[in-house]
Amino acid sequence: MKVLTFGEIMLRLKAPGHERFFQSPMLEATFGGGEANVAVSLANFGMDAEFLTVLPDNDIAEACIRQLRYFGVGTGRIRRGEGRMGIYYLEGGANQLPSKVVYDRAYSALALAQPGCISWDAAFAGVDWFHITGITPAISESAMALSLESVREAKKRNITVSCDLNYRRNLWKYGKKASEVMRQLAEYVDVAIANEEDVQKTLEITADVDVASGQLDREKYRVLGDKVLAAYPNMQCIAITLRESHSADWNGWAACLNDGKDFLLSKQYEIRDIIDRVGGGDSFAGGLIYGLSHYASRQAALEFAVAASCLKHSVIGDFNRVGVSDVEKLMGGDASGRVQR
Repeated sequence: MKVLTFGEIMLRLKAPGHERFFQSPMLEATFGGGEANVAVSLANFGMDAEFLTVLPDNDIAEACIRQLRYFGVGTGRIRRGEGRMGIYYLEGGANQLPSKVVYDRAYSALALAQPGCISWDAAFAGVDWFHITGITPAISESAMALSLESVREAKKRNITVSCDLNYRRNLWKYGKKASEVMRQLAEYVDVAIANEEDVQKTLEITADVDVASGQLDREKYRVLGDKVLAAYPNMQCIAITLRESHSADWNGWAACLNDGKDFLLSKQYEIRDIIDRVGGGDSFAGGLIYGLSHYASRQAALEFAVAASCLKHSVIGDFNRVGVSDVEKLMGGDASGRVQR
């Protein structure tokens, strides 16, 4: 199965360790972005994964492409365009101090890209599954139009579409509410991925969920999923991640999946001493795509996705650098963290 992911990859500049911005005069430079992170996860799981974006023609973009190729992600469909490479700055939180992200992505090559700039016949050649997120249509009005164009073109070709609803409040700045756009996009989605805020902010579908309490009522997530599936009858299923945030270092992590017939709950992991939680949701999305295409049951697919994203919290950087055997060991109950030799 060939998977194509579409979105913006950025230069990631992170304060070292748990330092605050410019506490020391340096930043760690890597690359990352929601849809690229999913492609890397899938490639690490041995799948045929391709990443589509628009990048400038310069040395920074070339270094980024080389990094994607290092992981085995296909880059032959990446377009070049006017503009710059987007950047995001990251400050790692600890204990009661939350992590902080500052975006610098105005006038990026993807933000300036216009509908019609991508040949969808070429982009979707041989593709079975297409993945997008709610981040891309938030970048700019033209990126929004390009995102809607992408899912319409995918469905014309009977390609399975997954979307991580990913609400990013700081990006929706061009005059449209997230729900105005995402409710249109959701009409074309087969597999939705979200947390409770994503559903409420992007689809304006609510349930009485109190995430601030630190303890989540699973039954209310069944109701939330039922409401989404009723509003979007073409959607096959929705997976909702369940993060109980006790502090920046300690999260309870699980997920549920609702396909209109069954409501599935995963095992919960207590993740303490978090190394890097950025990209955790993307690693869940990559794990779910792998799981749905490789396991006979949706329960097993959900467990794979949760285990994969659990492991990501121990990996520095946006990309989840684990393979299938790592994930299946954790699925099987080996959570000791003992040295392997």
